[in-house]
Amino acid sequence: MFEFKDQVVLVTGAGSPRGMGRVFAQTFAELGAKVVLCDINKEGVDANVKELTAAGFEAAGFAGNLCKEDEVTSLVDFVLERYGRIDVLINNAGISQKVTVADMTLKDMERIFSVNMFALFLLTKTVCEVMKKQNYGRIVHLSSVSGKRGGGVFGGAHYSASKAAVLGFSKNLAREVSQYGITTNCVCPGLINTDIWKSMSPEQAKPVIDAIPMGRPGEPEEVASAIVFLASKEASYITGEEIDINGGSHMD
Repeated sequence: MFEFKDQVVLVTGAGSPRGMGRVFAQTFAELGAKVVLCDINKEGVDANVKELTAAGFEAAGFAGNLCKEDEVTSLVDFVLERYGRIDVLINNAGISQKVTVADMTLKDMERIFSVNMFALFLLTKTVCEVMKKQNYGRIVHLSSVSGKRGGGVFGGAHYSASKAAVLGFSKNLAREVSQYGITTNCVCPGLINTDIWKSMSPEQAKPVIDAIPMGRPGEPEEVASAIVFLASKEASYITGEEIDINGGSHMD
């Protein structure tokens, strides 16, 4: 089960040395995939690709701003020229900002949506055309518990709204592309043990942890496991869905 040998997996937001994107890429590489890491941070992408290739995995990197349509096209062309196909797209790239609605500006709203929703739209649209020709594809978007319950962990209302938009986008897309053998699903992580969490003071962290029945943050590997399932051939009849990964802090 969960065999990705010779599949090509594209992971965005994969330039952090301790972020979830790096873990996602490594997980797929360990399962036999050829992975392409993308991030606006070139140094981070290069370092993560070097780490993977040094371990004997097939990996490539692309540094670009996915908010720009021409750079999205360049990314997809790069993957196709190198590997000839795209089997799995993991839309992990995203940003947040802790600010109240009272202090929020239109520019703040535009910046968050530009990365979290508009860039996701541009890349997904372009990759879908590739997957349609293949008559196969798996797309997994990173939403958030904040998009389902309206914040409560990190970020402001614009972050919650952008992540809620991802859920609606994915469901509608599922109606359009399922006939081509393409599935599109979301994962909705809660508090995950990344640098953002580690930057919180004990006073800030306590109420967040207290609201999680499991009493701890999740690990990136726990998110990766859910993504692997949704991206697998075994999940062929699951589309337009979301999986909550939050230790019980939000239950539908």
